[in-house]
Amino acid sequence: MSMSPGLGSLDAAPPLPLLTVDHLRIAFPTSAGSPTVVVEDLSFQLQAGQTLGIVGESGSGKTLTARALMGLVPPQAQIQGQALLQTEQGSLLNLLNLSAQQMQQVRGRRLGMVFQEPASALTPVFTCGYQLRETLRATLSLSKAEIAARCRQLFEEVQLDPTLLDRYPHQLSGGQLQRVGIALAMAGDPQILIADEPTTALDVTIKAEILALLRQVQSQRQVALIFISHDLGVISAVADRVLVMYRGRVMESGPVATLFESPQSPYTQSLIACRPQLGRPLRHLPTTEDLMQVATQADGSWTVQAKGVGSLDQLLRVQAVSPSEIQERQAHLQQRDPLLKVTQLKTHFPVRGWGRPQGVVKAVDGVSFEIYPGETLGLVGESGCGKSTLGRTLLRLIPASGGQIIYDGDDLLALPAQRLRQLRRELQLVVSGSLWGFGSPQ
Repeated sequence: MSMSPGLGSLDAAPPLPLLTVDHLRIAFPTSAGSPTVVVEDLSFQLQAGQTLGIVGESGSGKTLTARALMGLVPPQAQIQGQALLQTEQGSLLNLLNLSAQQMQQVRGRRLGMVFQEPASALTPVFTCGYQLRETLRATLSLSKAEIAARCRQLFEEVQLDPTLLDRYPHQLSGGQLQRVGIALAMAGDPQILIADEPTTALDVTIKAEILALLRQVQSQRQVALIFISHDLGVISAVADRVLVMYRGRVMESGPVATLFESPQSPYTQSLIACRPQLGRPLRHLPTTEDLMQVATQADGSWTVQAKGVGSLDQLLRVQAVSPSEIQERQAHLQQRDPLLKVTQLKTHFPVRGWGRPQGVVKAVDGVSFEIYPGETLGLVGESGCGKSTLGRTLLRLIPASGGQIIYDGDDLLALPAQRLRQLRRELQLVVSGSLWGFGSPQ
């Protein structure tokens, strides 16, 4: 059997990338004259169905890169480079050259985004269902009945009961809100889903559920995923390829297994080495600056250099805390009276239906502990186990249902309002959501 020369002997051409980012540069003007460069010379490719992980410290440019692709950067931003998206028709669309009106047609239909703070993607005065319906109206041409059916389908796809469509954002848990955020991002059947630290504010159990959900959605819809995180463990679990960023530049990129097993960049090596490990108490948690240094040249350019072989081992030996030291410190702390003593503390919430009590939720039920001056007490548990309620009850932001709270000799539950106001200076709360920790956003 004869064959034409070359027929069947050539390998199939590799598929064209779904997204090609080429020499992306983002800068902001300053009063000094020269702009501040936040992202510099960033290039990568994303194939259809692939997961690209972007990892780096806060301020490395991860989120700004994602927002540039979505057209969500401030108007004063100076953007150079290309971000070429391959459309279903085979044409290339430069996302960085689109007008605001053109970008509105791209968001939702071609690009969807899941934000770090699910509450920031939702308006508190509208139900989740209303906001999902409005998203569908803006992205797809559907009838009212089709939109209603699509809303139910999307909620079921993200494993939410469709009855929650009538709930307001404040009536849902953090994990439920993030599922709503995923439903909003997927409403217009985008080609690419960008997940910007979608599990940072969630506990370990809920985080695993959201990661599994994203993998399921990606598999079912064959959508490409850009997953942004500072969590190396999460990136290693979800990504096919990894991009490591530092100070707006790519330090290293490659397949996830290769990069984590044999990192080449001093920055990547130090980033992996600094991961906290259970069972290894240290006086000081190592940071990347302990293991590498930035060498700045006369022209302002810089490179990352390792501080030397054995730096990590030497640092860990110096900072290690022995079991005997821990016992001695605990014994020293407990020589004084407890600063805070909690005894059988209870916080119960009534459940009402049709205007009548139907039961009670025991958010905190019989908790007792002591904290000594200079001591740190860790409270750990899944979402909904009562950690935040306990903290707010200790500060009398929520009324206790029973028990006793003794702070420096004072019974907090029996204090008059004036004395309690005086103690507010000594008892402070740092809330979990940074967006809500500073009063009015205006």
